[in-house]
Amino acid sequence: MTRDSGEVPGPDDSRDDPATEARAAVAETVRNLGHALVEHRPGPELLARVRERIAALLPEIEAAPARTTADLEARHARFFAAIDDAMTATSAAEDGALDLLPESIVSGRLNPLGVGLRIAREGEEVVGRVQLGPAHEGPPGRAHGGIVSAMVDEAMTYVLGVVGAFGYTGRLSITFLAPTPVGEELELRARLRERDGRKLIIECTGTHGTTRFVEAEGLFVAVDASAVTSPEVAP
Repeated sequence: MTRDSGEVPGPDDSRDDPATEARAAVAETVRNLGHALVEHRPGPELLARVRERIAALLPEIEAAPARTTADLEARHARFFAAIDDAMTATSAAEDGALDLLPESIVSGRLNPLGVGLRIAREGEEVVGRVQLGPAHEGPPGRAHGGIVSAMVDEAMTYVLGVVGAFGYTGRLSITFLAPTPVGEELELRARLRERDGRKLIIECTGTHGTTRFVEAEGLFVAVDASAVTSPEVAP
């Protein structure tokens, strides 16, 4: 079962780029493999074949050119261009999909270990939607709390893009109101509540159907763009 449907193009890649599309397809397959290994109980012979095929391909992948500093700089440039676009969209009150971080562990379609959270803008809110799978379980049939926390933080981070700010999470306060199910469509809505200088208070709520399962408040601290692009620069 494919769990990554509904994703949309973003500023960091092109749907017409064969290499990028191939990466996205492989990432989706690896994600689905992870869910299948958790959800099903294949026998040792099948598992041995899977391991052998992966092990045979791994050296070829590792022999391919590695990501370079230039690649990272280009990604940062695209990220900031996307922020600028988001700022323009803010003034025009435009809705639409947001994909500022395609390699993110939470929302990146190019990350084979990603959660698959799909992000969009609706008015002044950022909306994240996802259907979690077996690999995201904590208690049986319920999502791991750390996965939920990561999705909340990601949705809040995208609010920074909507309001045209760069920053880091300073504090994240989460209240779990009900178990978070796997296999059901989840929705997270995040919005800016207030801003005082460098401090931004962002709130988020999560629902499935009519049930609210989480609410959160985050303190984000705005920084100069150089603190985002350069690890050596302190915030």
